[in-house]
Amino acid sequence: MANVAIIGTGFIGRAWAISFARAGHAVRLWDEAETAPAAAIAYIAEVLPTLAENDLLNGATPTAVLARITAAETLEEALDGVSHVQENAPERLEVKRPLFARLDALAPADAVLASSTSAILPSAFTDHLPGRHRCLVVHPINPPYLIPAAEVVPAPWTAAETVERTRAFLVAAGQAPIVMKRELDGFVMNRMQGALLEEAFRLVADGYATVEDVDVGIREGLALRWSFMGPFETIDLNAPGGVRDYVERYQGIYEKLHPAFTRRVDWAGPVLEGIERDRRAAVPADGLVDRQKWRDRRLMALAAHKRRAARDIGE
Repeated sequence: MANVAIIGTGFIGRAWAISFARAGHAVRLWDEAETAPAAAIAYIAEVLPTLAENDLLNGATPTAVLARITAAETLEEALDGVSHVQENAPERLEVKRPLFARLDALAPADAVLASSTSAILPSAFTDHLPGRHRCLVVHPINPPYLIPAAEVVPAPWTAAETVERTRAFLVAAGQAPIVMKRELDGFVMNRMQGALLEEAFRLVADGYATVEDVDVGIREGLALRWSFMGPFETIDLNAPGGVRDYVERYQGIYEKLHPAFTRRVDWAGPVLEGIERDRRAAVPADGLVDRQKWRDRRLMALAAHKRRAARDIGE
């Protein structure tokens, strides 16, 4: 069991707390807002029983997992004796730079300092630190207690040992780390998601498909395979001779499409009016919170199914 500090206890921080406490770690929560850790613990207490119903607590009871999570009154208390720090402060450089300076000064010298940032390169907020070798990004796909993938992104000066320690720590906690070789804007997930969203907006803006048709294409089509295979394994299995056979057969199709992929549609332009209208017709604004809860219940069911399928059928 390790001691873990969660710095910033909003949606991402509280989700990480569940992941790490479920793995058996002692988790301390700290936030600039004094009441935020208690609110996070109350939220976690509501979520844990549903996770238990889906056998997603590694055999532990909700009470046992919740007992591993405590609120710290001061940053010093949160960081005392920890081996991993997960920062989840607002996505602003002017917040992260001074916060990481405090973390570097106060955390044990051998603790890993990880940020959950989804958009800021680690070099942008760690270049000034004496302990910058132990700093990196660990960006989750929210919520990490249901979606195990997490991007591990080193700065140019992050030590190889830090990257490996972080990878091993995440694997032991039940996560699936994506270990980048070096930092890049958008990391891996946002770049791949961005490419898909760009085409989705183009198809709707140019009048080729409706919002719902695009969603159906992913939800009832590509995502069914992608829920247990990545794109490279998908094409490796979609031609008799494997990935080379697929490329020889189909690269020409994508080569012809590529010029159209380079034209951007302004997401906030006229197309947004139609997309928002269709989405609010499907889910009114006052129903978004309930739909988000529905999404999480579906993710729990999917996570439980994938675990059973891996056991019964194999990875």
